[in-house]
Amino acid sequence: MAIIDVPGFISDLKDHAVDHGFHIHDERHFVETYSMRQAWEVDFHPEEGCGGPLDLHLSLEVDPRVLLAFEDAIMELDPEEVPPDEYFFPLVFNWALPPLPAGPDLLVLATELAGVGGPDLPIEVSAIDSYGAVNAPERSLTVVARRQISLSQLIQNEEELCDTLDRCLAVSRYLLERAPAWLGD
Repeated sequence: MAIIDVPGFISDLKDHAVDHGFHIHDERHFVETYSMRQAWEVDFHPEEGCGGPLDLHLSLEVDPRVLLAFEDAIMELDPEEVPPDEYFFPLVFNWALPPLPAGPDLLVLATELAGVGGPDLPIEVSAIDSYGAVNAPERSLTVVARRQISLSQLIQNEEELCDTLDRCLAVSRYLLERAPAWLGD
């Protein structure tokens, strides 16, 4: 039996996201058969954004080498010892909007989202301009946040995601409020 119940963590994370005002749409689990690397993906958005232009995609990658190294470190500890806080899984939040005919100023957007995400949830903003026709560019916006999940805190039931989910909800609402102007509605 594994020391970390990753499927249980994902299930709890989905329930926790619902408690924080999100609506879950889909979940996927991938296993790479050669390396046993795993990925969980969850598609969700704020409850008030159902049918809207915004989607939020969460992914958790499980590197088996990290998991096995953490399990080895746990096995060497006495039962009352605290596990070392040296092992992490990456948790990535990726917001998606349809192509934006009137896309935002990226510097302004990045600055404003930095305030919403705060230092605990750094936000990356980028865009790609596509030209299907010379006079009709379309801007695709990419907004990404990354957070490390501590395996030590996870095994001790101390991994707290409330603030992260609240900040993700605030970022989602910010994007939802501004999307109509960017979409030209």
